[in-house]
Amino acid sequence: MKFYAVHLRRHGLDPDGDVVLVKEGFSWPAFLLSFVWALWHRLWLAAVLFGLAQAAISLGIYLVHPDPVSQTVLSLGLAAIIGYLAADIRQHKLARQGFAFAGVVVGNDVDQAYRRFLDSEPALAADLKP
Repeated sequence: MKFYAVHLRRHGLDPDGDVVLVKEGFSWPAFLLSFVWALWHRLWLAAVLFGLAQAAISLGIYLVHPDPVSQTVLSLGLAAIIGYLAADIRQHKLARQGFAFAGVVVGNDVDQAYRRFLDSEPALAADLKP
């Protein structure tokens, strides 16, 4: 079971845009493809910062010429930090866009978690139906 943070924006109640679930915990897509992951989630500033951080590490490796183990540790360390912070970065952006944290829900996948959230909020589920 996975934990999802539910963020809700009530002004329009469009089920496709006003209820967002963000998986809690480590993000493997952000770990493996940090820059692309940030662009996918429209986190423009994060994408720029990730790119600059990766460029700085690459420049440092080029200038210092550390051993291969140190190069790997630096690169994987940055990727791990990004993977751990990914959910928090998304949630911070949602808060800036007017979404309010509505709680945490558990599910095997995002669809099941969404259904569980709507089951626990019958008034909201009635508002979301066309």
